[in-house]
Amino acid sequence: MSEIDWELIRVKLKQVSWAVRTIRQRFRRVPDVEYFRTKRGRERLDSICMLLQAIGESFVQIDKLSNKTFLPRYPEIDWKKIIAFRNIIAHIYFDIDDVLVFDNCRDHLPPLLETVKRMIKDLTPNSDPVDPIQKQ
Repeated sequence: MSEIDWELIRVKLKQVSWAVRTIRQRFRRVPDVEYFRTKRGRERLDSICMLLQAIGESFVQIDKLSNKTFLPRYPEIDWKKIIAFRNIIAHIYFDIDDVLVFDNCRDHLPPLLETVKRMIKDLTPNSDPVDPIQKQ
């Protein structure tokens, strides 16, 4: 097993935090799923999906960087579903279910953001530099 780069994981989590906040800002202007079926709504859906894909990819990388030890410490989030959703967006793009995107933005992003904030806090510099979350 390779040594874990906790600082790189923290940087990736900060990127995820930014992406989730950006999606939530864009999503505020989406009144209902029907909006995604308009020209302007499709553009917003595309921009949201790009960030959802980046979030999923970040968690794939975080899982690899941590030798699959970090994400399981936060079982309130279904990491496999986030990664699977990333795969759907990346590989089945033209058949994306806009209802699923709408529901995920409305229901799952707020708790994800809270967990990501906690993850970042758990990786603060005042922790052990070798394994800053081992003290839990």
